[in-house]
Amino acid sequence: MKPKAVILLSGGLDSAVMLYYASDKGYDCHCLAFDYGQRHKKETDFSRLIARKAGAKFTVFKLDLPWKGSSLLDRKMALPSGRSPLKIKGGGIPTTYVPARNTLFLSAAASFAEAIGARAIFIGAHYEDSSGYPDCRKEYLEAFDKVIRLGTKAGTEGRLALKYPLISLKKSGIIKLGQKFKAPFRLTWSCYNGGPKPCGKCDSCVLRAKGFKDAGIKDPATS
Repeated sequence: MKPKAVILLSGGLDSAVMLYYASDKGYDCHCLAFDYGQRHKKETDFSRLIARKAGAKFTVFKLDLPWKGSSLLDRKMALPSGRSPLKIKGGGIPTTYVPARNTLFLSAAASFAEAIGARAIFIGAHYEDSSGYPDCRKEYLEAFDKVIRLGTKAGTEGRLALKYPLISLKKSGIIKLGQKFKAPFRLTWSCYNGGPKPCGKCDSCVLRAKGFKDAGIKDPATS
C-alpha cells in the first residue's frame, strides 16, 4: 500500500504543484482545504477541482476567525493593488497576512494526519513568500516539524513529518516543476479577489504573472 500524505491545498498554483509532486513520490494523497472566512469561496472550489483531477481524496475544514485581522478576511480593509514585484518584496508584511494562519492550518493537518495514519504533511510554502509572510519561512517550517515530532504520538514514534520541498524555489521554478508533472495550471486560482476572472493587480496575481514570464511559459488560466 502507498503511504498516506496530507496535502495542504489552497487552490493556488504552489499547492497544486505540491500535490502533483507528492503523488509523483508515491504517496496516497489526502487533500485538506480550509474555509476560514476568506473573501471568496473560489479557493475551496478550485481546490476541489484540482484534487478531483489528480484523483486525490478531498476534505474541507471550516474555521471561524471572528477577530479577522487581515484584508483577506475583512472587506473593510483594502487589498494591496497595483504594486510591482519589487515593491511587494520590499514592502514588509502586507495586510493580506492572516494572523498565525499556517500555524492553525498545520495544527489541523497534524491532527488529520494522525487520525488517518499519514506519514507526511506537505505544504507548498516557498521563499519568495517569506519576505512578507513569516509563517512561510524555512525557519518556521523547521520549527513546526519539530513541534510535530515532539507533540504528536505519530511524531514521537517517527511516523509523521512535515515536508516543504518547494521552499528554496522561485515561482518560476515551481511553475517549471509543475509543468514537468503536468499540474493543471488552468484549474488554479491565485487572485485575492473573487471576480469572474483574476484581477491582475493584487500582489498574488502580480507575482504569478512574473513567475510565468520568468519561466517562459504562458499561463493557461489567463491566456
